[in-house]
Amino acid sequence: MGFNIVALVLCLILRVGICQNDEDLTKGASFIFGDSLVDAGNNNYLPTLSRANIAPNGIDFKASGGTPTGRYTNGRTIGDIIGEELGQQHYALPFLAPNTTGRAILYGVNYASGGGGIMNATGRIFVNRLSMDIQIDYFNITRKQIDKLLGASKAREHITKRSIFSITVGSNDFLNNYLLPVISAGERITQTPDSFVDDLINHLRGQLTRLYKLDARKFVVGNVGPIGCIPYQKTINQLSESECVALPNKLALQYNARLKDLLQELNENLKGATIVHANVHDLVMELITNYAKYGFTSSSKACCGNGGQFAGIIPCGPTSSMCSDRNKHVFWDPYHPSEAANLILAKQLVDGGPKYMNPMNLRRLRDI
Repeated sequence: MGFNIVALVLCLILRVGICQNDEDLTKGASFIFGDSLVDAGNNNYLPTLSRANIAPNGIDFKASGGTPTGRYTNGRTIGDIIGEELGQQHYALPFLAPNTTGRAILYGVNYASGGGGIMNATGRIFVNRLSMDIQIDYFNITRKQIDKLLGASKAREHITKRSIFSITVGSNDFLNNYLLPVISAGERITQTPDSFVDDLINHLRGQLTRLYKLDARKFVVGNVGPIGCIPYQKTINQLSESECVALPNKLALQYNARLKDLLQELNENLKGATIVHANVHDLVMELITNYAKYGFTSSSKACCGNGGQFAGIIPCGPTSSMCSDRNKHVFWDPYHPSEAANLILAKQLVDGGPKYMNPMNLRRLRDI
């Protein structure tokens, strides 16, 4: 009895993961890979030009009391909301955060990085970021730590049966690699869109297979959204409210078609794996096109940003103009959805039908 009281006091003081008991593990874990759409703060610990740990980012993130955490939105990311909807009691902690140690890692770890992509060259304009290859290197470290915490047999069961591996990547490979003016001009001359998409698919095949060899069995992989419709693209191309930039959207659709085939191939070839294809592109396009139906007043203007008709040139920061009705904007900043949009997107991923989730939604994936 005395020990339990002492342990409880220590837990309250330290607020660390070791205070949770093994029964919590039945709620499962989220291992999150990708870019700024799901980064929960890894870039805070990198010398990089891509950071979101400045106000007013995070202004509606209740867990931090509105303090910026490194999330590129006003509140929760899609990854955060999915974890909540699936009953997980803790947000997946950023791998690079100093408190991501001990039993805390059993509830999930977030490896995502603003500016990161499938290709290692993607995002070099930001100086530092974690590419998918590096993110998987980091999961390899976590995987060994879980073996030490649970023992090899229980660790493998936890990873294969109770963990969902979420991959949200690909947008930066176009926006901050292939489509970058000047920096990538040479690559565009020497590499056709078909050839570049081939490279992306081949690299992603290897990356997903690597995760499989580290015992990942339940995957959800999102395709690339309509990147020609984000406020940044619409502003620099001086488009009207209802227009989108053709080339980025065309490339996204080209990649998405190949991704769908890749995931079908891997579902057939990776024994025991279930890889869910999340049609994020059509989900986001539905929100952008029919925004009023979902309670939004704008799907073209950034709530937080500066420059041009859609506040789409200068990223969100302390000197940015900010809308007063944050839950009425599809986009928080020139690139990223608001928490209100993330909520709608996440709920479709968790409970949606085959139009957006194939072969099953995430609630079913958790339960198989």
